[in-house]
Amino acid sequence: MAELLSDTDIDTALTGLPSWRRDGAALVRTVESSSFPAAITLVDRIAEAAESMNHHPDIDIRWRKVTYTLSTHSAGGITKSDLELARRIDELAASA
Repeated sequence: MAELLSDTDIDTALTGLPSWRRDGAALVRTVESSSFPAAITLVDRIAEAAESMNHHPDIDIRWRKVTYTLSTHSAGGITKSDLELARRIDELAASA
């Protein structure tokens, strides 16, 4: 099972992930795209990355705004896998 990160580890990591915020036992980011199709294209790219990492975000699609929520449910909170996926989502969002 993945090891939960300490509050200090999470706070430190969030300094390098300025688009993300902590919401309880999860990391959350909303990305606004230029159009609904662009938002869905980004969701598809993130889904492919998540599948390759075997770590999947909760995704809430609201027109051009998509919210990604990361938490390692089997561990009950935030792990290194969540931070890795957050960084990958940032990369994909920046290139969209």
